[in-house]
Order: sequence, then C-alpha cells, then structure tokens
Amino acid sequence: MKKFIIVTGGSGFVGSNLIEYLIKKTKYNIISLDDYSSGTKKNHIKSKKVKYIKGNTKDIDKILKRYVNKIHSIFHFGEFSRIYQSFLNMNTCIKSNSIGTNAVFNFCLKNKIKLIYSATSASLGNKGKDKNLSPYAFTKAKNLELLENLKMWFNFKYEVIYFYNVYGPGQITKGNMATVIGIFENCYLRNLPLPVVRPGSQSRRFTHITDTVKVCYKAWKSNKSRFYSISNKDSYTILEVAKMFGKKIKFLPSRKGERYASALTTLSLTNKIYRTYGKINLSDYVKNFVKNTKK
Repeated sequence: MKKFIIVTGGSGFVGSNLIEYLIKKTKYNIISLDDYSSGTKKNHIKSKKVKYIKGNTKDIDKILKRYVNKIHSIFHFGEFSRIYQSFLNMNTCIKSNSIGTNAVFNFCLKNKIKLIYSATSASLGNKGKDKNLSPYAFTKAKNLELLENLKMWFNFKYEVIYFYNVYGPGQITKGNMATVIGIFENCYLRNLPLPVVRPGSQSRRFTHITDTVKVCYKAWKSNKSRFYSISNKDSYTILEVAKMFGKKIKFLPSRKGERYASALTTLSLTNKIYRTYGKINLSDYVKNFVKNTKK
C-alpha cells in the first residue's frame, strides 16, 4: 500500500508550508528529506504524520530504500534556489540542482513514482533567453530539458510548477538565502534602511505562499503530466515594494545575473503552461505587516 509522500526541502520555506497543507488535505504520511543548508528545524510541523530525515538528495536511493515500495509521490523542492548566490557558490548549486536532482529523477523513474517538480520563472523568462543568465537558471533549464526527454524516452510521469518570487510566513529573512520580502521585513523590524539593488526598476510578480501551495496540491491531484504556473497578475518593481514599507532606502550596486523583468513564461519547451493567478496581493500583505507591527 502506498502511504508516503516525500517532500525534498521539507524544512525550507515552501516545503514546510506544503507539508502543512498536505497534512490537512491528504491521508498520506509525509517524509521530509532535507540537508538543512537553508532549511531549519524551526519550520518542522508538529504532527505524527511527518517524519524528518537529514540527508542529501544525491543519496536518495540509499536513504529511502526501506520506504521505496510505499511511496506514492515525490515533491522535489529541495534545490539551490538563489540567482546571485549561484555565482558565489556555483559548485554547491550544481551538486544540488544537477547531481542531486538527477538522482531524484532516476529514483522516481526506476521505481515508477510520480514526480512533482518546482521550476522557476528565472530559467525560461524573456522568451527563453534568460536560461543562461546564471548558474542557477542554467541548471533549472537543463532539468526541464531532461524531464522532457525522460517523458519521450520512457513515458515518465511528472507535473511541473513554475514559481514566481514566493513570499509569506516561514520565508528566510536573514543571510545569503533570504528573500526580498524577508529582507525588507527584517530591516523594517530593526529600523534599518531597506537595501535595493540598482537600478531598482527590476519588476517581479510576487506570489504568496498560500496561493503557491494550493497550486502544488492541484498539480499533485491532477495526474495529467502538465506544466503549471502560479504568479500574481500585478507586477511591482523592487523600488516600489521598498517604498510600501515607508522606511529609508539604500541602493546597492547592480549584480550579475539580475533579471529586469519577471514576465509570465509563455512557453516551456514543447509544453503548454496552465496558468493560475494568486488571490493575495503584495500591497495588501505589506500594509497588514506594517499595521500589525506598529501595534
């Protein structure tokens, strides 16, 4: 009997919120596989239905050997997921996103386990021209190519979900892996100027974590081998977002790999993308954050 869902990166921002949602919506027990490079035990969900395993995805064969015949599906969200930082830690990015992810794909393929994979707008934005903009974008784009080939060669079943600048409860607020909104919130609470990378006109479609995990669940349930995207209809520049907080702003030098637009991906290799727009708007979220912080 299949009774486990695996979530790689289950102690991270998206993974922990997904686990919480899956507990409410499914009958399955959850196993989180995380190396804790950016995840934290603070994100653990207190439930008898969840088991946390510390390990690297490149060793997934060995780590999950005892569970292999009981696994229903795998959400593979445990990858290196920052653009600029992938220049500083290219080897780490490749080990995670190429070697680790290849191991996950092979594990699913040979054991006939359904895969749900997180793609990124960074890999196929700008009509596909951004796929070589950074080591991160390159690895993610290559993984999508591999998935398409696995489908053609072996009729491999998977669902792919494009994420767009996810924010909300559980996001990373400090360090190299912090999100834009997380950094702004942390600076606001510490009464520090909000850092904006020049020119500040870079636009993003910030998407709340609640809207994101709902689409992850939708993709998991569909079982149709589709590509999905979850974004927000409204696009904001980084400078516009910083101004929402009403604090001083300091500009930082421009960085390698910076994307200047987060346009909705219109094509993904040979696949049609099924779009969903989030209901939670960033401006409302920031207003509530500022209002509740002042209390």
